[in-house]
Amino acid sequence: MQFNQKIRIHFMHADPVVSAGLRAILSSSSELNLSVHDSLAELQSAVIIADYHSGLHFYQHMPRASHQDGFRVLIVTHYEKEGEVRHAVECGVHGYLLQSCVPEELANAVHMLSSGQRYLSDNLKRSIADSLGRTGLTGRESDVLQLLGKGYCNKLIARDLGIGLSTVKCHVKGVMAKLNATARTHAVVVATQRGLIRADAGTASYREHAYRHQLPG
Repeated sequence: MQFNQKIRIHFMHADPVVSAGLRAILSSSSELNLSVHDSLAELQSAVIIADYHSGLHFYQHMPRASHQDGFRVLIVTHYEKEGEVRHAVECGVHGYLLQSCVPEELANAVHMLSSGQRYLSDNLKRSIADSLGRTGLTGRESDVLQLLGKGYCNKLIARDLGIGLSTVKCHVKGVMAKLNATARTHAVVVATQRGLIRADAGTASYREHAYRHQLPG
């Protein structure tokens, strides 16, 4: 299908190899009428093609006027876990593609965003739909989960969040129930697999935090 609309494109992908590949694919597409721009300074609208972190950073920090001017963010990434995709969607990005997509899907996503629509790969739609069927964590439960991922004990969680120990125990119980986990470590594994916490969240050890907070080890 030929798309005659003039589409302004700006690449903001942090991986130079991936960026070059995306640029080459889109530039060679016979379906799109593209105008590639290296700077956004003089643009009032464009489809911005970015990696996960660059896309979220741009959307969260760009001036409010940019939302009105029509900049549309398309994330192209290998991040495909439920939590990662949901976070991007909730932040307001307009399109989300996996790097394994075919050229035709990339071109279609760019066209849809340029037309004011949103785009999400079919397999990612299924992931989001499946997650909606689960009972979500509350904000405080999410906070507790992140600290569980860092190896915090209940006393450290209570100190870090400024809440009572009994409240922490209640939140931990809620987290485990909602993740169908049989133990704290199991909850961390399930959450990591679903992208609800980062895989490297446990970089700081319990001993380091116990020393910093002057708690018994």
